[in-house]
Amino acid sequence: MTEILLVRHGETDWNLEGRVQGHTDRPLNPTGLEQARALADCLAPEELVAVYSSDLARARDTAAIVAHPHGVGVVLDPDLREKNFGSWEGSTGVEILERFPDAVRGRWGDAETTEMVAERAIAAIDRIRALHPAGTTLVVSHGGPLRAILAHLAMEHGPIGNCDVFRVDC
Repeated sequence: MTEILLVRHGETDWNLEGRVQGHTDRPLNPTGLEQARALADCLAPEELVAVYSSDLARARDTAAIVAHPHGVGVVLDPDLREKNFGSWEGSTGVEILERFPDAVRGRWGDAETTEMVAERAIAAIDRIRALHPAGTTLVVSHGGPLRAILAHLAMEHGPIGNCDVFRVDC
């Protein structure tokens, strides 16, 4: 049996400011680095057979910090990236509503759709599961893809915080 640990990356300054990050490559802030180190300590007893991550720095660096004590490299997969929010990236919710009034009606403008995110994220998990039919695999991603994966697996969850862990038995 395969167990997949789904993890959201550590905190960035844009998380604190309520800015939409999407594909914008923002680094972990000091709190995010500390969250990743605490996660590494928490997952130290796990026997990780593989570690996968979005190729964006905030996820990649979180994964590297956790993987290092296990002596496992991090495999980067762009299909684990956050949703591409297009011209909304870098904006706060208030700024989006001011600049894009159609946002109130649920129109995402030039952004990737939620369905597109779900399709690529679920495909990535399916590939990872096929490559690792036994053992525990860590996957570090972002809120959007994780919500899509958890919905696909019919797993209940609340808000997904930075460095939250979801265990999935496959």
